[in-house]
Amino acid sequence: MLAAAWKKNDKKARTLIISFSIIVFAAVVALGRFQLKLDPGFDVHVFARINAIINSCVSLLLLGALWAIKSKKQLLHKRMMLSAMVLSILFLVSYIAHHLLAGDTKYGGEGISRIFYFIILFTHIPLAAIILPFILFTAYRALIGEYPHHKRLARITWPIWFYVAVTGVIVYWMISPYYG
Repeated sequence: MLAAAWKKNDKKARTLIISFSIIVFAAVVALGRFQLKLDPGFDVHVFARINAIINSCVSLLLLGALWAIKSKKQLLHKRMMLSAMVLSILFLVSYIAHHLLAGDTKYGGEGISRIFYFIILFTHIPLAAIILPFILFTAYRALIGEYPHHKRLARITWPIWFYVAVTGVIVYWMISPYYG
């Protein structure tokens, strides 16, 4: 097992994780009500493409990290998971930039593709909204060396995070033809 990287301070960690999660959630909710009306001089949907690339990379990192931990390669697992977290922060910045500059796009598909799109979207959104504190608490448990707690949380966190990352790419593929 790897040595703990952080000192345990559950009260401070809980406060920071919950506060950060609430701030991020509030910022994302506010995006639905606010759009900057300016022309940055480039196609603002480049941020959506960046988000899809980041989500693809996060998906691959999550798969690699799962393989690494199953292969008892704890340091590789840690590095891959921290990389996935850093990419997720970059995703959040790019996501906010995209929605601030582009606003919402309506899906224009019909029939079965429309049904599939909305099923994916209506599962993706709530799971994306709740996953952040799980990710942070799971990482915190690993960083303080509480591996049994980390493992129990990871069994919930990993599949949800993976699903959110993969469905984020699917949503992009399906909505991108309708960017105006």
